[in-house]
Amino acid sequence: MSSLVLSGDTSGQVSLTVPAVAGSNTITVQAATATMSVNTLATSVASTSGTAIGFTALPSWVKKITVMLSGVSTSGTSVVLIQLGTGSTTYTTAGYLGSGGGGLSANTLVIGNYTTGFGIGGDGAASYVRHGAVILTNITGNTWVASGVGGLSDSGRLWTTGGTIALAAALTAVQVTTVNGTDTFDAGTINILYEG
Repeated sequence: MSSLVLSGDTSGQVSLTVPAVAGSNTITVQAATATMSVNTLATSVASTSGTAIGFTALPSWVKKITVMLSGVSTSGTSVVLIQLGTGSTTYTTAGYLGSGGGGLSANTLVIGNYTTGFGIGGDGAASYVRHGAVILTNITGNTWVASGVGGLSDSGRLWTTGGTIALAAALTAVQVTTVNGTDTFDAGTINILYEG
């Protein structure tokens, strides 16, 4: 097996033209540093301590991010939030539009309206053990939309979220925290998959 290495300038694009039976196809590789990967799985983080789990230094070409939760629990009743950042430690804490909801029983829904992040579910409890994923997609410019669904393994309940945020600058970071910002994580794993 052989390797193909293309060297280019610090700006612009590299295009590979692939011949076809009729016409031609062009594959455009987006600019990136180091090894380019269209789908990149970050390093998972144990959500067993701290008030926030963050993923920083996201490349500028990112257009879609999947935030994954497995067995995530917190110490209190505050709703878990996903917040987007425009710097390594600067997270947007206002201007989110949308809501999150969850089923308490077969006939009861709890829905919350969140402006400080994308809320996962309609309520919180220290006993909640969350599983699922939230997909963040760049719709235009610096505006992102969120949609997600998951379940609780401590009970027969579902959670959901949906919303949008117009950031002041390009997205560079994502964090999972809580509405009050003081409840601590005490179980589970969080990771992200980002795509160009």
